[in-house]
Amino acid sequence: MGPDLQKLTRARVLRRLIPFLGLLYFAAFIDRVNVGFAAQQMHRDIGLSAYAYGLGSGIFFLGYCLFEVPSNLLLHKVGGRRWIARIMLTWAVIGAATAFVRGPVGFCILRFLLGVAEAGFFPGVIYYLTYWIAPADRARVVGIFMTAVPISTALGAPLSAAILRLDGTWGVAGWRWLFLIETLPSLVLGCIALRYLVDTPAQATWLTSEQRNWLTRSLQERSASTACARQSSVLRCLANPRILALSLCYFGVESALYGVILWIPQIFANRGMGPAAAAVAVAIPYAVAAVAMVWWCRRSDLAKERVWHVAIAALVGFLGLAGSAAVPDSPLLSVLAVSIGAAGTLAVLPVFWTIPVSLLRGAAAAGAIALINAIGNLGGFAGPFVIGWVRDSTGSFTWGLVVVASGALLTGIMILAIGHGPEAQHAELTSVSSQTLNKPAEPSA
Repeated sequence: MGPDLQKLTRARVLRRLIPFLGLLYFAAFIDRVNVGFAAQQMHRDIGLSAYAYGLGSGIFFLGYCLFEVPSNLLLHKVGGRRWIARIMLTWAVIGAATAFVRGPVGFCILRFLLGVAEAGFFPGVIYYLTYWIAPADRARVVGIFMTAVPISTALGAPLSAAILRLDGTWGVAGWRWLFLIETLPSLVLGCIALRYLVDTPAQATWLTSEQRNWLTRSLQERSASTACARQSSVLRCLANPRILALSLCYFGVESALYGVILWIPQIFANRGMGPAAAAVAVAIPYAVAAVAMVWWCRRSDLAKERVWHVAIAALVGFLGLAGSAAVPDSPLLSVLAVSIGAAGTLAVLPVFWTIPVSLLRGAAAAGAIALINAIGNLGGFAGPFVIGWVRDSTGSFTWGLVVVASGALLTGIMILAIGHGPEAQHAELTSVSSQTLNKPAEPSA
């Protein structure tokens, strides 16, 4: 196959998969974070305190963590099409059920179950893309896919504010309308996914036979030269110190990300913004972050460098979020600082994920990616919980923001300390043995 047909194949794969997978993630993330916009009305109606809200928001990630690895191993076994669709349909049903909670206990139970239902979605998609996307293109592709995070937050803010204005319509509280309406897209998309997705390039009827053969052969050749391409057991890779260290890196950035995303509507409201102004203000940092994420990932791919791109983005995230804690009396500076913090923390994510997927393949990859995401997402529990606890204890968000900002700094320090081999650093698979993961970390270039 000539260069033109190779280029055409890559372009067709990207057009077919990335917009649809991004749409799924967009729906998932709205269902995950819309509780941040509902919180004030829930406090009014069911007595949801800041502590209970932080606990309930974070407990989502405990369910997510517990079922992450089993979910991804099942995806490897049954295929991405059926498992991704199953995840979407179950989280849609549980998300809608949140509209019927009567108190903090029911809220916490349903948030836990929502985490169980969604477990495996993000790492499942990352693993699924290894069947379709070459390593050198992954930061850019994953970056485009993950723009669903800031876009969903930016668009979800005014959308959620508009739905909340239905408060009292037909005797139903606005926050109940919010959970009912915003889970409908997930339900519809879950049904569509069953027909739209295919598990491997060999099953892709939307590619020509030449394109299918080239893509299958090309990715198999790369897989054969990967560090864990030999029959390395799942348990062996899960227990590898570097995989566990990468999990800690991800914990840091997730605590910063979710600590802010799930509290930002209330943080802005606490700084003198009315509900309408706060909804607009929430959209600004995540619109900025969407642009920054795509640009930073493209830069990482062009430079063929990962470690320093993660570390620098993490430092920017820390400076922005810590800076937001220092300006509690200035709405304008708060929005600016959170914009910088959001841009940094979100730019970390897609570049970070090129590292584990460059080191692993097969069931070991599915399990290790899920483990990193599971442990990392405990930061999604810790961040919101810490901010809620500090808010209840001090009456201020200041020290809570400092703590979660430190999570981003931890990520930057850890990734520099870990380093990784040249096959992951440059996102190019070279002929290495399956012992690579057990070598001491090499300093990054």
